[in-house]
Amino acid sequence: MTLGLPCGQQWQNLMHSIAGRIRKSSAAPRLRITGVGPESDRLQAIGLELSCYAANLGLNFEFMYIRSSLESLKPEDFDVQEGEAVVINSVLQMHCVVKESRGALNSVLQVLNELSPKAFILVEQDSNHNGPFFLGRFMESLHYYSAIFDSLDSMLPKYDTRRAKIEQFYFADEIKNIVSCEGPARVERHERSDQWRRRMSRAGFQASPLKMLAQAKQWLGKAKFCDGYTATEEKGCLVLGWQSRPIIAASSWRLQEIKLEAREAATCMVDI
Repeated sequence: MTLGLPCGQQWQNLMHSIAGRIRKSSAAPRLRITGVGPESDRLQAIGLELSCYAANLGLNFEFMYIRSSLESLKPEDFDVQEGEAVVINSVLQMHCVVKESRGALNSVLQVLNELSPKAFILVEQDSNHNGPFFLGRFMESLHYYSAIFDSLDSMLPKYDTRRAKIEQFYFADEIKNIVSCEGPARVERHERSDQWRRRMSRAGFQASPLKMLAQAKQWLGKAKFCDGYTATEEKGCLVLGWQSRPIIAASSWRLQEIKLEAREAATCMVDI
């Protein structure tokens, strides 16, 4: 299950990996990807693309989409079948439901908790852009986005059209929202990984450390444009930074043991 589905490239990589494993064994697992987002046309197009890719690989694949905002999701929307192992993937999505009242995010996390996921992959900006005062948000944004634009310098020439589109249509809107909007209009409420760790713990999840630091450093070493990028492991999170300043943090979560045991016991009682 993926919250927000801007493109299908990462899922094609997953499919390719699964197909390689199938060729080495007799087991042929069924893969179902559920995309969540407000734009049904985009989700359908991505689903068709992924279905064609899966067919070429010979995978048992199904795509489902849920046209909904995160705040409106209900557990039954996902139609989880018995025996399915649920994995939730959220890349730069959850901060948009961090409201001043905190209730919206708690409700979304409760819905996701009720799905009993085997893993919950959370990727978020590792910076505090959710302070109540303008000056604090402005200064934090200044340092954070300066690091991002410096990193773009290492990858793309100053007048590259791709860079202009990234700056204009993505980061410009983010910065404008952070520094000029208040109340419900401010949706870019990025927070530090420590804050997300507390939120996830209160919602009934426990950290499942990502042990991928060696692979991340190996990839950065092979990439020619990556001078200045850093990969570190902080309290179980994999953090991508620029010149040691944190930019993005990825973490993995699962249900807290006590909640999982209670849920399994309740299921057994229902069966009896």
